[in-house]
Amino acid sequence: MGKGLLFFCCSSCILVLTIINLSIGPITSGKMKYYSQEGDWGTLNCAAAKDYYDDKKDDSSCNDDCLKYGAKWSLDMCKRKKGMHDMEYTAFIFDIVIGFVCGLIGLLHLFDLKKDFVSNTGLIGLGCGFVGFVLTFVYVIFNGLVYTSYYDVKHQIYKRDGDGAFAELDGNKYKCLYYDKAGNSHSFLAKYSDLGKKQYNYNKGFLEDWAEIDSNCKARIDVCFGQETILTSAQKDSKGNDCKFLYMNEHFIEDGIENKDISDRFLTVLILSLFVCLANIGLALFGFLLFRAPSDF
Repeated sequence: MGKGLLFFCCSSCILVLTIINLSIGPITSGKMKYYSQEGDWGTLNCAAAKDYYDDKKDDSSCNDDCLKYGAKWSLDMCKRKKGMHDMEYTAFIFDIVIGFVCGLIGLLHLFDLKKDFVSNTGLIGLGCGFVGFVLTFVYVIFNGLVYTSYYDVKHQIYKRDGDGAFAELDGNKYKCLYYDKAGNSHSFLAKYSDLGKKQYNYNKGFLEDWAEIDSNCKARIDVCFGQETILTSAQKDSKGNDCKFLYMNEHFIEDGIENKDISDRFLTVLILSLFVCLANIGLALFGFLLFRAPSDF
């Protein structure tokens, strides 16, 4: 396969995958604005978060964990969500432009048109591929950080396992399953990467299994928030046996699939963007080869 055809294939791959990304991206599709109760991520007030962080850093009563899981965590979250918002538009738009332009020029050359322009085409592909890779890779980093580390602060969903349990009997107390360390309340909340699981969406099988659990072994899941252990004695089921686990009560049942939708969008765009990065590398590589040897087109 000739270098010119590979150049065209890389350009086409960038164009097609980015069009898909543009239509399903959490930000560009408008789904995040609908799902999130934080409002438009592009207008998050990170300046106020930075001022709050500076104040806390100078506060002697706020120790390292207080700063790490409080003001610094809020500042990092703001910067990363806003960065993801801006880079999703920037990277996607730029990739569509370079995919279309380089693909069109490459197609013309494949039909033996403007062959004297091949070396310039190679130089264009080299520059566009490099810049496209950098922008897309930066977006991948922001997407991955937000996807795995954060959640909607005004739409908090408490973590539970695949059966709906959030605490396990340990001696005469219940140990909260998702306790991490003192001060880290974020460990109790489901991140965007968790939201595709059955326990955070409508799932008939999950609901049927949950309905069979003894009601005496169910409790409000938020009692574990910020706590390592709860209660001082074992809960008893209707037969008088100890409840080995505590399960979420009806108040926290999810009856929609919005959580899975937003999680799937994050993951799908993340994966496709990695392929776009590879295609940009290919575009830059074959652009460089065409620039050095235009006759090899």
